[in-house]
Amino acid sequence: MVALPFQGVKRHAASAFARSGAVVSSVNNVVVKIPFADKVLFSAQATKITDYPPISETSENEPIRLTLDQVEEFGRALDEIRFRHLADLGDRDRQYIYSVLRTQRALEVAGRGLFYLSFIPPVWLAAVGALAMSKIIDNLEIGHNVMHGQYDFMHERGFNSRVFEWDMAVQSDLWRYSHNYRHHTFTNVADQDRDIGFGVMRMDEDRPWHPFFLLNPVLGTLIVVWFEWLTALHVLELDHSVVGGDTKAKVKKVVQHWWAKIAPQAIKDYVFFPALSGPLFPLTFAGNATANIIRNLWVGNLVFCGHFPAGSQTFSDKDIEGETRGEWYLRQILGSANFTGSRLFHILSGHTGHQVEHHLFPDIPAWRLPEISVEVQALCEKYGLPYNTGRLSSQLLSAWVRIVKLGLPPSWVKPEAFRTVIVDRGARRPS
Repeated sequence: MVALPFQGVKRHAASAFARSGAVVSSVNNVVVKIPFADKVLFSAQATKITDYPPISETSENEPIRLTLDQVEEFGRALDEIRFRHLADLGDRDRQYIYSVLRTQRALEVAGRGLFYLSFIPPVWLAAVGALAMSKIIDNLEIGHNVMHGQYDFMHERGFNSRVFEWDMAVQSDLWRYSHNYRHHTFTNVADQDRDIGFGVMRMDEDRPWHPFFLLNPVLGTLIVVWFEWLTALHVLELDHSVVGGDTKAKVKKVVQHWWAKIAPQAIKDYVFFPALSGPLFPLTFAGNATANIIRNLWVGNLVFCGHFPAGSQTFSDKDIEGETRGEWYLRQILGSANFTGSRLFHILSGHTGHQVEHHLFPDIPAWRLPEISVEVQALCEKYGLPYNTGRLSSQLLSAWVRIVKLGLPPSWVKPEAFRTVIVDRGARRPS
């Protein structure tokens, strides 16, 4: 019997995923396969939703029990969804991303241009708003999704995941390694997924408590306010490079990568464009800084909503030993959270409101996820699996409450109750 989550000793799991097909070539030129993508479970005779075996009803306090056959059948159904959408990629996706790009560029031009009239207070506010919207769309609906390879099928350099750069201080090749590989392969696996608390907050009940974690809410606030710059530090993994005893040459190389993007980004926003506005330099400088902070607050809080709300589970290395593709899919669902909103809202959030579906299918263009979510939710309901979703306000509140609670001594708070999923590897499908 394998229970998720498993309270066990954390061990390095890279070897397990080396067998799975997740590949990384280097920090500079990251090649990432979807885990287990080389082990095709889908066939033309894939089981349809209506054909799934009945799942016994369980109360909310009881664990969800599945046989390994059921989990793999669940995985095949998700494979069918993925391959169906990959086979359908084409003009609709191309037209969509180009329309988003045109909107983003128009907003940036409008924002930059309006700063030449920024001595008029309402115009300054309009300039800040347009520039902030431009940066949000660039970072989320374009940058984040393009760097996942969602538009590589177009074979166009401007949408090539390996060379794309975004309007942010985080260098894209380091982001692809930290996010696409580390976070998406080892989602919510302690000591592997560095996005759990960004390495500084306690966001896993199994992590030993220390008085330092009383600063959880302070650290969380700093992360969202200075998201751009702190993420640039985060992806460098300087704690591993320095503390781990790497050579000075390696540390120097990593720092050089940082400055290769940090310096140009800072000069562009805080020197070049303000200087172009001449005597309005201070107003343009302040406007650019404000737009960046608005973007940081928006993106940072959305990131928290994807994996921090109540019900989002964390795992140990023990949990993923011998993990099958179906179980990998299962972990993505148990560790992720969705939030609802309008079509415009989802565009401005890069469709990260469909975090569950994004983690299941990171290489599918995100604008397709609302449609896919209907099928995924039906699958989860059929198998009795939790599907974490809610309004942005409720998920955001839940995430911040959890940040505060996990910063307190464990004896002060009640442990969070999860719907444990037990996969019985010895049992076959019930007749």
